[in-house]
Amino acid sequence: MKILITGGSGFLGTALTQSLKTHGVKGDTASVTWVSRSVEKEKTKNIADDVISYDDLASTDQTYDVIINLAGAGIADSRWTDARKQELFDSRLKPTQAVIDYIERIGNKPKLLISGSAIGWYGIQHENDPTALDETSPVTKTDFAHEICQAWEQLALTAQGVVTDAVPVAIVRTGVVIAPEGGMVGRLITPFKMGTGGKLGNGQQIMSWISRTDWVRAVIFIIEQNLTHTLPTQQIYNLTNPTPISNAAFTDAMGTWLHRPTVMTLPAFVVKTMFGEMSTLLLDGQRVVPTALLNKGFEFNDLTVLDALKS
Repeated sequence: MKILITGGSGFLGTALTQSLKTHGVKGDTASVTWVSRSVEKEKTKNIADDVISYDDLASTDQTYDVIINLAGAGIADSRWTDARKQELFDSRLKPTQAVIDYIERIGNKPKLLISGSAIGWYGIQHENDPTALDETSPVTKTDFAHEICQAWEQLALTAQGVVTDAVPVAIVRTGVVIAPEGGMVGRLITPFKMGTGGKLGNGQQIMSWISRTDWVRAVIFIIEQNLTHTLPTQQIYNLTNPTPISNAAFTDAMGTWLHRPTVMTLPAFVVKTMFGEMSTLLLDGQRVVPTALLNKGFEFNDLTVLDALKS
């Protein structure tokens, strides 16, 4: 099985690539190709079987069974200036358009396109709202995170219209991904180890999360489902754990894992001063549940944040 991944060298893409190469899909060995703007650099990592440029993608006759589109600058990596917002859009939409152009041009279409998104699509949900948001839920309140997810998803879904026999598109709306290294935990581990970690604001904002191990398993599960069943050409999956938690509960889990106190609190006004508009990612949340995955029989291995931190 030949699989093409954009954003393959990132926190999620690397783990997914390693699992695909080691375990394949339902026992079928997978050959993984990354599309990258830094071909020579990524080749030296010796993770993917091959690395090609976006120019290569625009001209290649190579076909792929599955395309996984994850490319995009980290939304929480720096303050949301106007220039940064444009970069966040471009880093998602330009690679996605390159993938759509490839699918339209190539004769032998892929069996599936999996394209990234985030639970930010649902907008801001008040911490006291008990409503569980699943894949059928509407937007709660629009903000910049919703706008970028909406544009990203809409572009990816155009793959359905490039041929009469539409290419199935599975949109994966990812929550906060937890692993003992990298991602959000990687940014927080130093202050927590120093004993200065603590809750943000009142700590009651809901965090919809998933372990990186379960995220990888879920993506491969979606591939397997599409290869063995006739599924709709448009699919939405929330890649989140069935049990969202509060920021305070996450803080406690970090302290337990690292054996450090978590008595500090960073007041909301300080977070807003430090991060500006981007503070919504830290102070607001959504109670998102993975109904589509559960309905198809997916089982989560890491049931708590502490499980994810120890995995």
